[in-house]
Amino acid sequence: MSSLQIEKLKQTFDTIHAEIEKSIIGQRKVVEQVMVCMLCGSNGLLESYPGLGKTSLIKAVAEVLELDFRRIQCTPDLMPSDIIGTEIIDESSGKRVFKFQKGPVFTNILLADEINRATPKTQAALLEAMQEKQVTANGVTYKLDAPFFVLATQNPIEQEGTYPLPEAQTDRFLLKIMVGYPDPEQEFLIVNQNSKNDQEALRKILGKNSLLALQRFTRQVPIANDLTKYTIALVTATRTEKEYIEFGASPRASIGLVLAAKARALMQGRAHVSEEDIKEMAYPILRHRIILNFEAERKGLTTDKVIEMLLKKVKT
Repeated sequence: MSSLQIEKLKQTFDTIHAEIEKSIIGQRKVVEQVMVCMLCGSNGLLESYPGLGKTSLIKAVAEVLELDFRRIQCTPDLMPSDIIGTEIIDESSGKRVFKFQKGPVFTNILLADEINRATPKTQAALLEAMQEKQVTANGVTYKLDAPFFVLATQNPIEQEGTYPLPEAQTDRFLLKIMVGYPDPEQEFLIVNQNSKNDQEALRKILGKNSLLALQRFTRQVPIANDLTKYTIALVTATRTEKEYIEFGASPRASIGLVLAAKARALMQGRAHVSEEDIKEMAYPILRHRIILNFEAERKGLTTDKVIEMLLKKVKT
C-alpha cells in the first residue's frame, strides 16, 4: 500500500471515531478495540459494570459502518433455536412443508448481551457461528453473511444465576475489552447529551464491501521477523513464567496478537507494525487467555498487572 492510501485510511478511521463520538463519549480506546476485532474478522468480549453504554456503543458502530445489527438478551431459558432458528410448518403454497426460519444469528453484528447468563448449551450454539461463520440446524449447514461478528457482553458482578464461559469459548474471542467509567468532564457531556429530546443521527461512513476490503488490507500490513519473534516470546512467557500464572496462552494468542497489531497499525496510519502496537494489544489479547495461580490472587494481582510485568521482562 502506498503512503497516500495509508493516509486516506487514517482519515477514514478518524472520521469513523468522530461520528461515533456524537453518540458515545469518552470511550475512544474501546471503539478502537472493537474496530480491531472487525478488521481482523473476529469476535470481541466486552466486560464492564452496568450502565456504561456497551449496547449503545455497538449499535453506534453498526450504524456508522452500515452493518445489519441484531441483539439477543441472554437468559437461562434462552434456547439454541432462539439464536440459530427453527423449522416451522409453512402452508402458504397449499401444502404443509417444513421451512427453516432464520434466527437472529443471520446478521452482520450479533450482540449477545450478558452472555454468561445463558446456559452452556446455548453458549455452545454460538461456537460454530463464531469460529466457522456458519450454523447447522437439523443436519443442514447454513453459511452466514460476511462480514459476521459476535460481540458479547458480560457483567463482572451479580454472578448469581450465571454460567461462566469455559476457557475453550473465551479463547474464541479475539479481544477481551474492558469498558471503564468516564471521568467527570466526560460524564457531564454524557448527561447533557442524553437529557435532550432529540439525538443526532449518525452518518454512514463505510459499507459491507469496504469493510471486507479493509480486512484484506489488514492482513497485508508487513511485520518484521524480529517483532513476530518478540510476539511469540511474549506469549511463550505466559507458559513458562510460573510465578503468578497457572495456565498460559495458546498459539492462537500469538496469531491474534500479530493480526491485532496489524489492524492497530493501519488505524494509526502506519504501513507497518511497531513494537508499540504489540504492547498495546497484548492486554486485550492475553487477559482472558491466562489463568492466575493462588499466589497472584493472594497478592491481589490482576491479569493486566501480570501482563504488564511480562512486557517489562520480555525484551524486544
